[in-house]
Amino acid sequence: MVGKDRLQELLDFAVEAARQAGQITLEYFQTALRLERKPDRTFVTAADRKAEERLRALIRQAYPDHGILGEEFGEEPSKSGWTWIIDPLDGTASFIHGVPLFGVLLGLETNGEVVVGVANFPSLGELVSAAKGIGCFWNGRRAAVSVVENLEEALLLYTDSASFAPHGREGAFRRLLAATQMNRSWGDCYGHILVATGRAEVMLDPVMEVWDCAALLPILQEAGGTFTDWGGRPSIRGRNAISTNGKLFEQVMRIVAESD
Repeated sequence: MVGKDRLQELLDFAVEAARQAGQITLEYFQTALRLERKPDRTFVTAADRKAEERLRALIRQAYPDHGILGEEFGEEPSKSGWTWIIDPLDGTASFIHGVPLFGVLLGLETNGEVVVGVANFPSLGELVSAAKGIGCFWNGRRAAVSVVENLEEALLLYTDSASFAPHGREGAFRRLLAATQMNRSWGDCYGHILVATGRAEVMLDPVMEVWDCAALLPILQEAGGTFTDWGGRPSIRGRNAISTNGKLFEQVMRIVAESD
């Protein structure tokens, strides 16, 4: 078991590292960017690469025996059982369109459990961080999910309405839209953070990678919510994700199960 003092030290490091990476992304935000497409057809920019390079350099300097898994530069195996999982710029589509709903994500995993998570939104001036047993904090003040208990009063979020059908989730998506009071496509990592900070109740993602998820799981859990795959399992490797305020988890999963 990792002591709270050790976790606090790691969390403080992660917050500072995410801040530095966020400053790098701001240097490129709303500028004339050169866009490239990766093999999966998603976009990548110099901002993604430079931010990840900074995070990797900081980790290597502070924790040379820790592993690193990043979206842009792959994996460096751990020598200690600790691995940092990096998404240097989540929400690249928003970023390249000059929309500020993008973030730097940094998670820390040990023994198969993510115990630290940080999400920095530099263009919004928002940073949310969490460590296991320490709590979740939004710009330094404690964060918590909403108290909404009925789906018909909930705000439902998602990234792209066209992404559900290709992954077999169109039925569940449509039923959840109909069951909730309001919906908005404030997506990518920001949607999950809105749930963690009590500003929305449900966030749906039919396709995710491990670096999209790692920072979010401890943030949602420490805020009192849930972060699971579409089968309801708390996981960063489920290849999809649902965040809820916890109180609506069973109602959401019932609709998902009935729609399969």
